[in-house]
Amino acid sequence: MQNPIVQAFFEPETSTVSYVVTEPDSLDTVIIDPVLNYDVLSSQTSTRSADELADYVTARGLTVRALLETHAHADHISAARYLSRTFRAPVGIGADIKKVQETFAKILGMEGAVATDGSQFDLLLKAGEEYAFGTLKVVALATPGHTPACQSFWVGDAIFTGDALFMDDYGTGRTDFPAGSAEDLYRSVHEKLYKLPDATRVFVGHDYKPNGREVEWESTIAQEKVGNVQLRHSTTQDEFVALRTERDKSLKPPRLLFQSIQVNVFGGLLPDQEENGIRYLKIPLNMRCPTDDAGGPKVPGCGAAQAAE
Repeated sequence: MQNPIVQAFFEPETSTVSYVVTEPDSLDTVIIDPVLNYDVLSSQTSTRSADELADYVTARGLTVRALLETHAHADHISAARYLSRTFRAPVGIGADIKKVQETFAKILGMEGAVATDGSQFDLLLKAGEEYAFGTLKVVALATPGHTPACQSFWVGDAIFTGDALFMDDYGTGRTDFPAGSAEDLYRSVHEKLYKLPDATRVFVGHDYKPNGREVEWESTIAQEKVGNVQLRHSTTQDEFVALRTERDKSLKPPRLLFQSIQVNVFGGLLPDQEENGIRYLKIPLNMRCPTDDAGGPKVPGCGAAQAAE
C-alpha cells in the first residue's frame, strides 16, 4: 500500500476537521469523523458538510470502504450513519465504546432503554489490530484520556489523532468528561503517538485557531514532540496532569454536548420518531447545580457561581 492521499474538510461552527483518506492506486477510501450540521436555535440538522465530502468522493470515483470514528464526539453530531447509507459502507469505532455507552446511559436516564454492548455500530475496532479496508490498511491505536474509548488511526505515514493531540500551538484534548483521565492521555501521547516515526504526518480532529491564525490541521510527530505547548516529549506526567487539570477547570462544557453525545454514543442514529412524528433530544437540566422544582438552588450560591462562569 502506498502512503495515503488525505483530503481535509473543516467545519467552522464546531472547528471540526474531517478526512477522506484514499489509497492512490486502488482509490479505496475511508472517511474519518464526518459532521452532521446542527443549528441549536432551530434544533434542525442538515447534511451540508457531509454532502461536501460525498461530492468530493463521487467526483473522483473513490470507493468508500468504511466510516471511522476516533471517538464518540461531544461537540458535533456525527454524519457517519448518513454517509454509511449513501455509500453502503460500515461504521466503525473503538470496541471500548461500550464503556462510554454505559456511562452516558446512566447520565441520560436511558439505562435499560438502549443497548450498551456496542451493537449499534457495524465494526468494533480492537486496539492494536490492523484492518484492511480494500487495499487500505488501518491500524487502530488505543489513545484514551479524552474519553476511555478514543482511538487514533494509523494509515501508512499518517496518524489521525481525533481529540488526543491537536496542533502543537494548541496542545491536547480536554480530559474532564466522564471517565476521562489526564494520566491516560499522557500515556497515550507520550508512550504511543510519540513512539511513531518522527516524519509521521499528524492529522488533528479540531483546530481552534489560537491567536487568530489561519486554520491548520497537519503537523508531524517531530513537530509535536518538540513544540507542543502542553505535552512535549520532555514533559513529565506530573507536569502534564497539573497543567491539563488546571486548564480543564476553566473550560465550559461543549455547546452541543448532550445533543451530540446521545446520538454519537449510540451509533449515530437520531432518536426514534414519537407518535406525533417528531424526534426529541433529551437534555439534562441543572445537572451541575441541582435545583428544586421552582429553580431554586439546593446548594446556596451554586446558581450564582454557575451563572458567572
